[in-house]
Parts: sequence; structure tokens; C-alpha cells
Amino acid sequence: MKWLLIFWAAPVSFLGAWYYLSYYDMSFGIFMLTRQTHDLVFDIYGKILGIPPETIPPLVARAIAFDSLLVFAIFGFRRRAAIIEWWRHRQESRSDKVALPSADSLSKAP
Repeated sequence: MKWLLIFWAAPVSFLGAWYYLSYYDMSFGIFMLTRQTHDLVFDIYGKILGIPPETIPPLVARAIAFDSLLVFAIFGFRRRAAIIEWWRHRQESRSDKVALPSADSLSKAP
């Protein structure tokens, strides 16, 4: 499970970092991080897919969101016993902290 999360998070982080840095042209002297490369990459993908280049980033974001949901659903399913136990413990500790005032304490109010 650890490797699944690593192999999911590494490409998503790399793509997100590249997109952010190249979109705002923070190249640090690296050609791959320039805005020109950013536009060129999306122009090429747009021509390959036959769609306008400006529609590609929202599609990629939706795909990443869906994949993330799927990965976390698998992770949650595999850890469901621990999550249920954590939830029950949390609810029990919450109900212990909330103590209702007794009738005696209300009658002694000023």
C-alpha cells in the first residue's frame, strides 16, 4: 500500500510542480520550466487530441481528482477496521467530555 501511494503521489506532485512553475514562468534557468515550453507542450497535446490547448488543464485536473479519490477509497477500504475503531473512540471521548448539568447546580444559580 505504501508503494501505491508513493507511485501515485510522485507523478502527481511532479506534474503539479511543473505546471505551477512553468505557468508562472519560474524557470530558474531551466528550459523545461519556461512559459514557452508550457505553451508548446499544451499545443502539441491539443493537436494530438484534436481539442483546444486551453481545455487540457481542467481535464487533467479532473482526472487527477478522480484518481486521487480512487486511491484514497482503496486506502480507506484497506484500513477500514482501524478507521472504524478510531471513529468509535473519538465519539466515545466526545460524549464523555460533554457532561450535562445536574438539576442541583441549576437551582443554585444566582
